[in-house]
Amino acid sequence: MFLRALFAFLVLPGVVAFAAPMWYLVTRSRTELLFPWSLLPLLVGCVGLLWCVREFYVSGRGTLAPWSPPQHLVTTGLYRYSRNPMYVSVLLILLGWATGFGAWRGLRIYLGFVAVAFYARVVLFEEPWLARTHGVAWDDYARSVRRWL
Repeated sequence: MFLRALFAFLVLPGVVAFAAPMWYLVTRSRTELLFPWSLLPLLVGCVGLLWCVREFYVSGRGTLAPWSPPQHLVTTGLYRYSRNPMYVSVLLILLGWATGFGAWRGLRIYLGFVAVAFYARVVLFEEPWLARTHGVAWDDYARSVRRWL
């Protein structure tokens, strides 16, 4: 299971939060850090993402990959405060890239697209699946914890 978790981490958030923005920055010759303070949301997002992946693996007994989801409803760690802290973390990482390297104009479109895609995925697919899979436990959790922040 560890290898599946590692592969899912590298493929899913790895591409969205790191490979795609870095490719954009390099192809636009935006390799100089202009605003060091922007490393804060990037760092917070990285820590949050790693924490969530760990919670999926340890508490949920699964991975973030759709082909190997957690077997148990994860309500620990950052999931006590947000039903989707992994998505929030990825958006913080993208915000850090965009502001830090002065690529706000180009990466804001990508950030917006990713945010809309996350919202649609959560509302249309993940939450209905969680409701079917975890029943009353999901209902109680969804009532007590906000979707985003």
